[in-house]
Amino acid sequence: MAGIKALVGLSFSGAIGLTFLLLGCALEQYGVYWPLFVLIFYVLSPIPTFISRRLSDDDSSSNACRELAYFLTTGIVVSSFGLPIVLARNSTIQWGACGLVMTGNAVIFLTILGFFVIFGGGDEFSWEQW
Repeated sequence: MAGIKALVGLSFSGAIGLTFLLLGCALEQYGVYWPLFVLIFYVLSPIPTFISRRLSDDDSSSNACRELAYFLTTGIVVSSFGLPIVLARNSTIQWGACGLVMTGNAVIFLTILGFFVIFGGGDEFSWEQW
């Protein structure tokens, strides 16, 4: 039952993050949908970690594959925070929209981190129960 509560909590926080992102785009005073390109970063961010967990055999020590995955994931996350700032400095979007998008970024990436912390623990979790 704890897994279901965690899944519902992660879904709720993901919905809150996407709400902030959409508010930064769809409010009448902003009205520009360029910040939606951060959705690409949301999709790309867990992929290096998934690949490194699939390829690495040992969970106890650090290895080059896992370190490379952390490096690539960090680059993707930093890029998703940098894109709204670049768009705001270029006057493509307003600074209020930039703030809303960056708040949404923080919530979404904390949700992704929470998913890995809760459900990435090891072999005791099975996807067959869902």
